[in-house]
Amino acid sequence: MKTTALRAIPVLGWLYLVGGIVAVATDRVPESRVLRAAWWIDAFLSVVVHAAQIRPALRAAAGSGRSPIETAVLTQIFGMTWWRTQEKR
Repeated sequence: MKTTALRAIPVLGWLYLVGGIVAVATDRVPESRVLRAAWWIDAFLSVVVHAAQIRPALRAAAGSGRSPIETAVLTQIFGMTWWRTQEKR
């Protein structure tokens, strides 16, 4: 249950990013600077920080039987909450 709750956080972040893109596409951008700043912070964390975690995730998954592609994609989506919660195989 704890792992599922931890993984929900990045999923909610990705949904917030999609919502922001939809808002821009439909010309309904919120006027609130706080919401716009939160979107940019979320974008940085979801894209840049998760991507920076791929190399350590690949090292952690070495010899586990998981493919590097699977490890990279799931780390990009879930970040550290994916690869740090994996049991050793």
